[in-house]
Amino acid sequence: MADAPVQDGLKDVKHIIAVASGKGGVGKSTTAVNLALALAADGSRVGIVDADIYGPSLPMMLGVAEGTRPDVVDEQYFVPVEAHGIKSMSMGYLVTEQTPMVWRGPMASGALLQILTQTQWGELDYMVVDMPPGTGDIQLTLAQKAQLAGAVIVTTPQDIALLDARKAIEMFNKVNIPVLGLVENMAVHLCRQCGHEEHIFGEGGGQLVASEYGTEVLGSLPLSLDIREQTDAGTPSVIADPEGVAAQYYQKIATQVMTRLAATPSASGPEIIIE
Repeated sequence: MADAPVQDGLKDVKHIIAVASGKGGVGKSTTAVNLALALAADGSRVGIVDADIYGPSLPMMLGVAEGTRPDVVDEQYFVPVEAHGIKSMSMGYLVTEQTPMVWRGPMASGALLQILTQTQWGELDYMVVDMPPGTGDIQLTLAQKAQLAGAVIVTTPQDIALLDARKAIEMFNKVNIPVLGLVENMAVHLCRQCGHEEHIFGEGGGQLVASEYGTEVLGSLPLSLDIREQTDAGTPSVIADPEGVAAQYYQKIATQVMTRLAATPSASGPEIIIE
């Protein structure tokens, strides 16, 4: 698929933000969903794309009823599914939970491009793309074909997670996409019984990586049962408890993302460098 049609399909989207991680299990999708909802709570028009073709989780996180399918216009374009005031599109709307995506990389990349460009997004201020973990075909396809405004890297304080977070940052640097900052999940455990704080996954790792790459930690969230339960129930923290501690963290992250995007010059397009 050529570059021009891809850009035409996203021509009314002002800013496309990739939420990425080097490895799975660090709370990337939870961050992406809550970031999108926090941006919308500020009055912006927001869409979210589940780019994890192999393991789509967006429908469950947004509380969309199982079996929901997007409407089709002119036998060619999807109508995004709206939930909690944002527009969404995911492979999870097109297959059942029991259908494994046994596809090679180019097939998955092609499916992502269809979801991005054959959906009637309308005018959006922000599109949040929940990337699959890693630095492979799908990530490079998105970098090449869509005009990303910036990337948010999600990690935990563990050394192995930070190692992979560095790889994700390096990938975006190679394709000339600004890294807006890091979100550090599971930074501290707060005991519900006594209030004791314990850094069970390590401490200060996110700030160290951010300093190495000249960026910042946008937010450092605790290991929270509420965040997990609310997201699993289809009402992420920003919706379930807008005045709660977790929601305030995400609102702060969203504010910083908007500020950094406003100060980031528009990229002319990525240069792909293979080494």
